[in-house]
Amino acid sequence: MPYEGLVATIGPAPSLRSRTTELDSADVVLTRIIPSGSLEQIIFRVDALHRLEDRGAPVVNSARAIERTVDKLWTSALLEQCGLPTPETVVCEDPEEAFAAFRRLGDIIVKPLFGSMGLGMIRVSDEESAWRVFRVIEQVRGVYYLQHFVPHEGRDVRAFVVGERMVAAIERRAPGWKTNVSRGGSASAVALSLEWEQLALRAARAVGADYAGVDLLPTADGGVTVLEVNGIPGWKGLEAATGADVAGALVDYLAGRARA
Repeated sequence: MPYEGLVATIGPAPSLRSRTTELDSADVVLTRIIPSGSLEQIIFRVDALHRLEDRGAPVVNSARAIERTVDKLWTSALLEQCGLPTPETVVCEDPEEAFAAFRRLGDIIVKPLFGSMGLGMIRVSDEESAWRVFRVIEQVRGVYYLQHFVPHEGRDVRAFVVGERMVAAIERRAPGWKTNVSRGGSASAVALSLEWEQLALRAARAVGADYAGVDLLPTADGGVTVLEVNGIPGWKGLEAATGADVAGALVDYLAGRARA
């Protein structure tokens, strides 16, 4: 149902609908991409998901899980709180604090606090670049989200989790450091060790996601770190690379969550 058609009614006959479709009586709701819009539009759309949950509809992923995973700081904090390995990160509004963090970390990825598919991410490894990038962020009154760059030879892993199982995983490769398939990276099926699989499951659990795309990065010392958790992941490229029936796994999960 289109988010743009949402109508919430508070009063003698409270309801929530999308155009002519009543949503209050839905057996289960699968949330997909929340379209871009103004701050008020985004808040209203997430409020609608909260209201559906409050009125008894199972929402997958929940509004709270979406709020957590679209906010990179919140995701990073939850991963650390749950004892999961994740790159050192500094988030601030003060440009002097940002410069101090850059000088300490040395090689960083500057990311928008909200965003996906690698959009808006910039690697900064010298003072001149840092000055230019930080100046732009200051001018737009943005927030500095600075994450230590983990060398990865242009490859990472996306694990797709549904419920308490990992449905499939792909290794993504690219000539540069951005490996997103949507940005030109290639994908191939990969079998994960039990350690990596459990790490992906724990990461999804940390943010409260019913289904998620978990990005894992091999480290130079032979370990692994959790880079991000996507709470509204696509799966077309993953299905094409692995042959896994991700949509079927989601349908089965939704059937199990539907209210009687």
